[in-house]
Amino acid sequence: MLRATLRGFLAHKGRLLLSALAVVLSVAFVAGSLIFSDTVSRTFDRLFAATSADVTVEPRQDLTSAVPTGVVQTVPADLARRLEGLGGVAAAHVDVAVRDAVVVDAAGTPVGPTTGAPTIASNWEPTRRSPVRLTSGRAPHGGGEALLDADTARYRGVRIGDVLTVQAQPGSFRVRVTGIATFTTTNPGSARLFLDTPTAQRRLLGSTGRATGISVDAARGTSDTALRGRVEAALGPGRYDVRTAAEHAKSAAADLGGFLKVIKYVMLGFAGIAVLVGVFLIVNTFSMLIAQRTRELGLLRALGADRRQVRRSVLTEAALLGLAGATLGLAAGVGLAAGLIRLLSAFGMNLRTTDTVVAWSTPVAAYAVGVGVTFVAAFLPARRAAAVSPMAALADAEVAGVGRPLRVRAAAGAALGAAGAAALAGCAASGRAATAASLLGAGVVLTLVATVVAGPLLVRPLIRVLGGAFPALFGAVGRMSRRNALRNPRRTGATAAALMVGLALVAGMSVAGSSMNRSFDRRIDRTLGADFIVQNRNFLPFPAEVTARVRGTPGAGVVVRQRFAAVAVALPDGRRVETTASAYDPRLDDVAHLTYASGGTGAALAAGHVAMDAGFARGHGVRPGSVLPFEFQGGRRARLTVGALTDQGDTEAFGVQGGLFLGLGTLERYVPGTPDAAVYVNAAPGTAPALLRSRLERALAPYPQVQVRDQADYKKLVHDQIAVLLYLVYALVGLAIVIAVLGVVNTLALSVVERTREIGLLRAIGLSRRQLRRMIRLESVVIAVFGAVLGLALGLVWGLCLQRVLALQGMTALAIPWGTIATVVIGSAVVGVVAAVLPALRASRMNVLTAIAHE
Repeated sequence: MLRATLRGFLAHKGRLLLSALAVVLSVAFVAGSLIFSDTVSRTFDRLFAATSADVTVEPRQDLTSAVPTGVVQTVPADLARRLEGLGGVAAAHVDVAVRDAVVVDAAGTPVGPTTGAPTIASNWEPTRRSPVRLTSGRAPHGGGEALLDADTARYRGVRIGDVLTVQAQPGSFRVRVTGIATFTTTNPGSARLFLDTPTAQRRLLGSTGRATGISVDAARGTSDTALRGRVEAALGPGRYDVRTAAEHAKSAAADLGGFLKVIKYVMLGFAGIAVLVGVFLIVNTFSMLIAQRTRELGLLRALGADRRQVRRSVLTEAALLGLAGATLGLAAGVGLAAGLIRLLSAFGMNLRTTDTVVAWSTPVAAYAVGVGVTFVAAFLPARRAAAVSPMAALADAEVAGVGRPLRVRAAAGAALGAAGAAALAGCAASGRAATAASLLGAGVVLTLVATVVAGPLLVRPLIRVLGGAFPALFGAVGRMSRRNALRNPRRTGATAAALMVGLALVAGMSVAGSSMNRSFDRRIDRTLGADFIVQNRNFLPFPAEVTARVRGTPGAGVVVRQRFAAVAVALPDGRRVETTASAYDPRLDDVAHLTYASGGTGAALAAGHVAMDAGFARGHGVRPGSVLPFEFQGGRRARLTVGALTDQGDTEAFGVQGGLFLGLGTLERYVPGTPDAAVYVNAAPGTAPALLRSRLERALAPYPQVQVRDQADYKKLVHDQIAVLLYLVYALVGLAIVIAVLGVVNTLALSVVERTREIGLLRAIGLSRRQLRRMIRLESVVIAVFGAVLGLALGLVWGLCLQRVLALQGMTALAIPWGTIATVVIGSAVVGVVAAVLPALRASRMNVLTAIAHE
């Protein structure tokens, strides 16, 4: 049986090729994502381990914010002198580093990465753990000199002697490049500018008495842990974050881990889609191969092979296919990871492919996916093969199950569909976002499985409708193509299912994306009353001189500043919520249209007061006049009175709990020096908005990081951010469609082989090659459109339920992208035509007499 299995596998290797491609794609994305993330993690682990001081002292990070606040937390610089006197300390020095500096050249062009990585301005304090070393020129001395890293200098064409402008929160200043510093380890992609320590403290932090951290080197014979204990004892417990080199490296790696997880999960998402769609392809392939080998299997049974041996033979073929696909996929995964590493290098993150890490878990995962998926997908066809009766097979009957009624599928599909429909109905009726999201997930899975199971039941009624015009348009060829699609509902349903999965995702996410866009548009139209908003490109706060330029622009009327602050509030129900609060100038009503359930803007922005979303307040027992304990960054505490409750209804849509805002005076009292994050501007009476815009853009030309936006620009900005998510989904769907095309090609190719004799007879009675190709194309088109119709119907239901979940977060508008849906249907027909090209060409080239003689 083993020899027979191997011969059977090798005899059909061409027919199994497309199934193997699905396995290769699945495994490649799994292996590539694991290799890439392991390589980047290992590289940065080495970087952080090599550059972390024995002990670091940093400000305690007490609060976090979903929105950048621009507040740089610091420690007293004289801690370095205090710590140098401790036993076991070899040296202690001041660290100054800010991540939101902007550096521009003489032409006003930003000198920094274009990938979103920060430009880090810091003090030049070379030690044995420095990530860079001076390779040309000299170190900076005095307020007008700086070093630049070699990668940035090369990419931006900066040379020694060039003058740069540095824009930091305390203000802008000019420096001359006196030297170039080269990274001794991996360049993480950021731009690095170095100043001497007093200049860095004064220019970046506003005071020579402050530092962003203290690095402490241990004396010989003193362990990092022992030194940390002495430092903590000297500084007092809980005042600062004191970490050893290992702890600091682990913390830095954890911060990077979020970025790596996004990439890893995106790639694993591609792998998951490839696996899901590939299952349909493999099931179809083995089902058809077994149907075509009926006589061969019957002969084996007649020669003494029992059902177990036949089943084992088919599963062995599947395992061989999985092994071959997994091996090729693992190799492709290594290449994919290398390509990603090179792509990062092109964007300034200089990883080396020679450092590629292939952990033992990667091959294990690759072969588990490749062999496991193929084995599972082939199990049902193997059972059908084992059920072949020797006499029936020798009499050339069909495989058991092909002609069997679909009663079991109908019952299973109805049960799963009912459960899925109940879950989706519960989602639509739920009043809690978390509950609705859970029900949505369950409903999506159940309805998807139900549609796959019951798909063959829908083949005959739908394809009769979808192909109803074929006889009138194409005559006998159209009639035969429709009958071919109806001939085996199981096969047609499985072939269309692969396309259905991808298009259901497109429809569902398109409804969600369009609804989010419309909801944000309504929010902007309803609340934004300013003519223009001045903001940083990356939403980072900007220097105060930007606001001064805006105020000084001729024609600028009302100017309202906005700042952000990380806060924690203790609520009456016992919960402590960390969130982000906004702070505004008193004339907020001139640039925004807010509605209030209680109080007004004056009460909200009064000293010692705060405004809160009415729904959030109700949920936590807060009432107008409630006095709540607040904590700001730096450990500053306050008791603020709830002066107003807003009734905007969609504060949660922006990912910030509570809808808190307060006056700038109140914020300045507890977090002084918070930089502006946005400036809202109205044109003065008699000044046309278009004229004001041109003046603002000229005034802000030296600050390329900020943009002047009107309402239309702001809407486009939100749409672009939502589009990023949709593009990811469309990329996933693109992969699904590629595999679905392979599935249609495979089905048609095997169907042509199965119908060789029939095709020969049709040619013999007068069917031309052109008509034969058209018949196969029409069959492919109707199958593809059938899958599209199922997918769109399912996706629209998912999208409507997803919109209900979004409505609980405040995004209440519903929008259905009919243009996208029409494009999908047309695209599906094109997919059908493309998938039929090779099978139709092969069928048309058959020798008529050879085809008629085929058994």
